[in-house]
Amino acid sequence: MAEAEQRQQVLAEARSWLGTPYHHQGRVKGVGVDCAMILCDIYHQVGLIPWIDPRPYPPDWHFHRDDERYLGWLKQYARPVAQPQPGDVAVWRFGRCFSHGAVVVDDTLVLHAYFKQGVVLARRDETPLADRPVRFYSLWE
Repeated sequence: MAEAEQRQQVLAEARSWLGTPYHHQGRVKGVGVDCAMILCDIYHQVGLIPWIDPRPYPPDWHFHRDDERYLGWLKQYARPVAQPQPGDVAVWRFGRCFSHGAVVVDDTLVLHAYFKQGVVLARRDETPLADRPVRFYSLWE
């Protein structure tokens, strides 16, 4: 399958999660998901990664440790990129490390699971994402 088609499949799968409530460590579409598990499921459903399950992890691990657990999981399947494309991953620093991820939709929008909001489309330049350090990763070469 061509990369462009895979990227469109990632976006379609990501959009199918819209409106799912936020639930720490959840992974059930329409019921509950967090920002780590939604990425695991989206990229698995499209066939880009095997089934992975990074649980358990406490809800506040990123406030108490410098350990880049989120980036460690991500770097197993993706590489850093300077200019993200639709379907790539954005990861922001929350707390002491990079600990919040989203699917890049376009130059301004991402889709992510956020506490008290659930799965939403959000602008990268608005709160709670604005002014936070961000890195981008791609699952494609």
